[in-house]
Amino acid sequence: MSLQQTLQVFELFDSALVDGQQVVDLFAAFPGITASVKRVSGPKGRTDFVRIDIPGAQGKAGGGSAPTLGIIGRLGGIGARPTRIGMVSDADGAVAAVTSALKLAVMQSKGDVLAGDVIVTTHICPDAPTRPHEPVDFMDSPIDDVTMNDNEVVQEVDAILSIDTTKGNRIINHKGFALSPTVKEGYILRVSEDLLRIMEMTTGRPAVTFPITTQDITPYGNGIYHLNSILQPSTATDVPVVGVAITAESVVPGCGTGASHEVDIAAAAKFAVEVAKEFGRETCRFYDADEYARLLTLYGSLSHLRKRD
Repeated sequence: MSLQQTLQVFELFDSALVDGQQVVDLFAAFPGITASVKRVSGPKGRTDFVRIDIPGAQGKAGGGSAPTLGIIGRLGGIGARPTRIGMVSDADGAVAAVTSALKLAVMQSKGDVLAGDVIVTTHICPDAPTRPHEPVDFMDSPIDDVTMNDNEVVQEVDAILSIDTTKGNRIINHKGFALSPTVKEGYILRVSEDLLRIMEMTTGRPAVTFPITTQDITPYGNGIYHLNSILQPSTATDVPVVGVAITAESVVPGCGTGASHEVDIAAAAKFAVEVAKEFGRETCRFYDADEYARLLTLYGSLSHLRKRD
């Protein structure tokens, strides 16, 4: 269970003074784990991008060939100060991503080393702006989406789990987390059977998925409505991306405080850890490569959907 690590990360993030260096310091006691921070400023403020590398026994970082999983904590900001006091709902994705990294680091220190490498990225901003959105306001970000993708979507990975709070809508009416279909190079593919199996195993309940549209996998800033930014990493990579949405039964604004549920965050982090175990040993596929090749043969590339102009 990842609840202990979730509470540790939650308390760290629930502060007006938190920054990326404090996340890096969280991993200082774990030999072999590499954590780094990069501060980036934009027209609406600044944020700290963090990257945590957890090497695997047969991972590429050590010269092996096991596939690498990327886990992104997607969000606008973990706080909306000074207009909101405390950690906002939008922070859940960052908490879950860093929690998964911390759990993997603890496992490794106890002798449980995964086969493949895992790279976790997110950003830390306790005073992000907000912006209007229907049906409830969104958290905005101090930097633009291109900069976010440039720092969170790393080229070393072979697949990505994008964890994002997805409560400000009337599409998902489930408390916990839900999975999106796999997105690859403009195609919305079928939901991965392996990910469904792992979700059912880790939650002990039937799998929950959520619908996405072509609009959701186009780049932000094109004047088209998006559910949220959960699948924006797919616009910046050729590898398959799956959204892990932390959800609620009610409509909750991303800038709402007191709206995070530690058990739900822990469940999403535990799911990510189990996916990392299986992906590295190649028992979890995000998509059917043969079926994808058939789609390309029949209908051609849809990569133009990722263009920003």
